[in-house]
This record gives sequence, C-alpha cells and structure tokens, in this order.
Amino acid sequence: MKRILLLFLVLSAANLFAQTPASEFKSSLPNGYLTKIDEVYAIVGDWKGREDIYYNPTANKPTPIVFNIHGGGWRIGTKEGQSGFGGFYKNGFAVANIEYRLSDVATAPAAIEDVRAAILYVVQHAKELNIDKDKIIVMGSSAGAHLALMAGLLQKEHRFDVAFKNIDAFTIKAIIDKYGPTDLTVPGVERNQSAALWLGNYIGNKDLLASVSPIYYVKKSSPPVLIIHGDADKTVPYQQSVELHKKLDEAGVKNQFITIPGGGHGLSGKNKEIGEAIESFLKEVM
Repeated sequence: MKRILLLFLVLSAANLFAQTPASEFKSSLPNGYLTKIDEVYAIVGDWKGREDIYYNPTANKPTPIVFNIHGGGWRIGTKEGQSGFGGFYKNGFAVANIEYRLSDVATAPAAIEDVRAAILYVVQHAKELNIDKDKIIVMGSSAGAHLALMAGLLQKEHRFDVAFKNIDAFTIKAIIDKYGPTDLTVPGVERNQSAALWLGNYIGNKDLLASVSPIYYVKKSSPPVLIIHGDADKTVPYQQSVELHKKLDEAGVKNQFITIPGGGHGLSGKNKEIGEAIESFLKEVM
C-alpha cells in the first residue's frame, strides 16, 4: 500500500508523466503513406479535438491501426511531442496520434471521452482511410497508458461515448500499457495536485474513482494487454502494474508483463527494448 500511495504523493511535479521527447524518435513515412494532420474528431464548445492520422490508402487490404496517447499527468503534453512510429509503418500499421482535453480545459472523464471519440471517428471513416476497424491497437505511456487502458477495456461499452453513440462495428485487438496508473481509488489521490485537478469532483467518491480506473473494467472478454513497467519507478508505482497483471490473469485474459529491472519512470534508454517487445507482442496477438 505504501508503494501505491507514492503514486499520488509524487505525481504533482509538472514534468511527471512527461512523454518521450520527439528528438529520441526520428522516423519518416514510407512510400504510399498519406497524412491527415489535425483532423478534427470532435467539437466540444470552443474546443476542437484533433488527431494526426498516418495511413496507407494503397495497401492491398485494410490495415491495422495503432492509436497513440501522450502522457503528461492529464494536465500537460501534446501530440506533437510524440513520434517514433517507424516500426509500426514497417509492419503495415496505420497510426493515429491523439490529443485530448487536459485538466485545465475539462476534468474527468473528459479525456476518456475524447480518446474514445478519436477512435470512433476513425472507425466511422475506416473505408476511406483503408483501415481494418477490427484490428485496433490502443497504446499510451504513463497517464496516456491509463487512457489507453480505459479506452480499450471499455470495448463496446458506451458509457463515455459522447461524440459518437452506439457504434459497435469495431474490435479493440490489443492494448499497450507503458507504466500507466491502473487504480485511482487508492488512498492519497486527494493530496496530489495533478490527479486532483483532473479528477475534480470525483475526489472522495470511490464509485466515481473506480469508474475511471482501468483495473475495474477487466473481464474475461478483455483484449490482450502488454504491460511494460520499471521496478524502480518512483512516479507510478510498479505495484500498479503488478495488480493489473494479477487481475488479468485471474480473469483469463491474455497478457504479457515485462519488468524492466532498475527502470525508472519513462524508461529512458530502453526504446529499442520496448519497441522489440511491442513488435513481438503484436505479431503474436494480431
């Protein structure tokens, strides 16, 4: 419990949950790929939700797609800070890089609603994008991994689907969780600035906190999950992933839990190792 409590005691620094700098990930689009930059997937008041879509309309069959979600403690970060998708292009995947409402714009569950909307927008336009809507991968790091888990484990449950309702013609094929928080009901959340800002009036209500905690959505039909976490993470406790892995195993859900010995938050210097693990996992589950 002490290690779990650390999640909310140290999260408040602005650079926690930071996404990996783009300078560490240089990749270019292969021949045949096109882009839709700042594609608007939803409008909420004056805010426009945008995603960058990298797709191959010339592929001889619809391609699987990876939705990437940046971190930033639900309060900072941009999609422009993300790249490094070359391995996915090499293996024939399209990529959608998502932005969502941060906590200064809207509190929970807005970010979950946005990620779901970004996915369902692409589902609605799958034919023109040459996307296989039954081969959807959701991936994120840190707070982005929390949102990836939520969006993926919800599957066809529509409780957070606001912009698009009752769309069932899609399949979440797998979730890639890189050191994400999995249970926001643990003690201490109310003492953390970043979490408290995003959770807003959910603070103090365990049912509401559980409603935005991925671990409570695990069931036998959940999609396969790849969990990657360093056992020296001082920001998101390693135990959060241990508990998710345990819950997945208990439910009979295919999952792989990769521990990075001595790895801290962000797993700096481990990009090659992580990339190889993701590629191997996707080959197995696709």
